Amino acid sequence: MDYQHAQTRFVVGLGNPGRRYARTRHNVGWLVLAVLRKRWAVAQGKMAFGGELFDGGPVGQAGAQRRVMLFEPHMYMNRSGSAVKGLMVFYEAQPRDVLVVLDDMALPLGTLRARASGSGGGHNGLKDILKVLTTHDIPRVRVGIGPAAAGTDGVDYVLGTFAPQELEIIEETVERAADAVEDWIAYDINRVMDKYNRKT
Repeated sequence: MDYQHAQTRFVVGLGNPGRRYARTRHNVGWLVLAVLRKRWAVAQGKMAFGGELFDGGPVGQAGAQRRVMLFEPHMYMNRSGSAVKGLMVFYEAQPRDVLVVLDDMALPLGTLRARASGSGGGHNGLKDILKVLTTHDIPRVRVGIGPAAAGTDGVDYVLGTFAPQELEIIEETVERAADAVEDWIAYDINRVMDKYNRKT
C-alpha cells in the first residue's frame, strides 16, 4: 500500500487511555475519531507509535480522494508529542498533513474553533505536540466544552464526564467536528475556518 505523504492526511484525536477517561471532557478528540470510524466503517486499529492507529482508507469523492489515517496517542495527554512525532517521522508527514482535534474549556460548550497555527492555548496535549515538533504550524480543531464552574478545579473538570443536560449539545458538536475534519481532508484548514469558526 502506497502512503505517499502528499496524498495522505493524518487526524490526531487527543485523549487519555483507560476506561475511566473514556467519556470525559478531555477525551472529546477521541469521540470525534469514533464518529469518523463509524462513518467510514473503519476496521479495528493497531497499536503503533505509542497509540492506536486506524487506517481510514481513501476518503472523499472519486477522483478527489485522500488516504486518511486516524491516530489516538496513548501516552497520556501531556506526553502526546512523542507519539505524534513517531507517526510523522515514519510516514514522512509534514505539519500541514496533520490535524489535531482537542477539547477547549475556554470555548463555550458546543463551539468549534479551527486554526492553522498558534500556541497550545493552555492545553497540555497540544502544548506537548508543538514543543516536540518545534513548530506552531499544526492545524487544529478545538471543541468547546465550556468553562469550569467557579470554585471547581480545572483538572477535575476536564477529567469529569458531561452533565446530562450537556450530552445532546456535545453529541451534536462532535458530529459537526467530524464534518469539519472531512472538509479539511477534502480542502484545507482555511475552508474549515471560514465555515465553522464562530463569527464575533
